[in-house]
Amino acid sequence: MKILVLNSGSSSQKACLYEVGATLPEHPPACLWEGKIEFGGDTAAITVKNSHALVEREQVRIVSREDVVKRMLSTLVDGKTRALASLSEIDAVGHRVVHGGPHFAEPVVITPEVRSAIAGVLPLAPLHIPAALEGMEIVENILGAVPQVAVFDTGFYRRLPPPAAVYPGPYEWFESGIHRYGFHGISHEYCAKRAAQLLGSNPASLKLVTCHLGNGCSLSAIHGGHCVDTTMGFTPLDGLMMGTRSGAVDPGILTFLMRQHQLDGEQIDQILNHKSGLLGISGVSSDMREILVATQQGHERAKLAFDIFVHRLQTAIGGMVAVLGGIDALAFTAGVGENSPDVRAAACAPMGFLGLKLDNELNRRPSLDADISTADSGVRVLVIRAEEDWAIAAECWQLTRVFPSVSAAG
Repeated sequence: MKILVLNSGSSSQKACLYEVGATLPEHPPACLWEGKIEFGGDTAAITVKNSHALVEREQVRIVSREDVVKRMLSTLVDGKTRALASLSEIDAVGHRVVHGGPHFAEPVVITPEVRSAIAGVLPLAPLHIPAALEGMEIVENILGAVPQVAVFDTGFYRRLPPPAAVYPGPYEWFESGIHRYGFHGISHEYCAKRAAQLLGSNPASLKLVTCHLGNGCSLSAIHGGHCVDTTMGFTPLDGLMMGTRSGAVDPGILTFLMRQHQLDGEQIDQILNHKSGLLGISGVSSDMREILVATQQGHERAKLAFDIFVHRLQTAIGGMVAVLGGIDALAFTAGVGENSPDVRAAACAPMGFLGLKLDNELNRRPSLDADISTADSGVRVLVIRAEEDWAIAAECWQLTRVFPSVSAAG
């Protein structure tokens, strides 16, 4: 069975093609083909490669996001990276959908009604939902009636305990569906399972703090394989400082801006989602790599941005450890988590009181899916490759096992 996965991010679009046999493999298989788009200004960078390590790169002008995504998908069957003789070989398509709202927790086959319900939560994830819906439409235009499956980032948090899920506003908020949904759940759930494998431990016995650090950032406290707290909330705007998102701020700031500067909801939303975080503080970039370069060059605001990012990360890790009543392992994943030894070292620096000891050499040159703590560390520190795409593909495969007619339709 060939499964195409579309993972629509706030500033990127990823896609992977997997082939899955009669049983799911224990570890993620290599992609037959993978592509990535990084959107920036009025151009987009497309990178695609196939299982033979043939790579193509292209810089294109953005006419529309849809045109760029179609261009990337065309390389599945054209050019040196082609992996299929025909797009009709694709049996199912899985989509990462950031917000399931009050309706969806489990993966679901996409119907017009499902798409309409997903569109209804657009105000809760304005950076992500439009891209996911657009991806569904593009697939329908290109592949016709191929089964499509939505896998929800919020699903992992469906059992979040009420003290963590309910906001301390009027109880009517909760009754009307305003509560902590949590995000990056596909990544956190996979990370927790992979951590248990790496440690050779029963997931039911582990206390984990997983750190998904990319353009969007979140932490989850996971006990016995279930999330008991997380930093993102009703929307993906809450919690840690991010690339362009503020994370948690005093809500009084927002009412002050509304009253004193006559800003409306749209303007505030634009500031918090697009003009804050690393970019807003540094004035340089939303990319941690560029922040670190600027810091080394003596750029004071870039250094401040890094210091705020680390401070909030340390504070959140400490809070998660307190909720868990201890910690067995701290895991880093996603773009910054996997690739920035500076962030990992700074985050771990004050954690010696927990018995955590980072191996500086391993941290500087880590292998993915590896332990970078010292042999005598009381807390294991793991760097785990983000495998959201494979987790989505596995959910697609399992759903077709439950509903064979879905597979037959493809």
